[in-house]
Amino acid sequence: MSDKPSKSASAMIVRPRRSAPVLVCRKCLKRSDEGREVRRALKSELKARKGDDTKPAKLVMIGCFGLCPKRSIVVASGASLARQEYVLVADGEQVPRALALLSGEEGS
Repeated sequence: MSDKPSKSASAMIVRPRRSAPVLVCRKCLKRSDEGREVRRALKSELKARKGDDTKPAKLVMIGCFGLCPKRSIVVASGASLARQEYVLVADGEQVPRALALLSGEEGS
């Protein structure tokens, strides 16, 4: 028998034990004076929000979203992208509300 998957294998859905990732514009983080503070606040807030049986969501640095705000950092999630919404964060104090907006817990 071969260890190779058969060509007739069907696609599968896999659900991770981790919450959905949060996407952050690397360029905004680098350019912002508050970038380090916001990154640290995002990571700690994601750890604090983890469920009992799930791992905390990953913070994923990505390329430019193309919005390029002057004094903010662009943050998004899969759910917010499906709604065609982005959240702008100016400092670490705005992170809890930003994560609530990303998950759809709060209206805009």
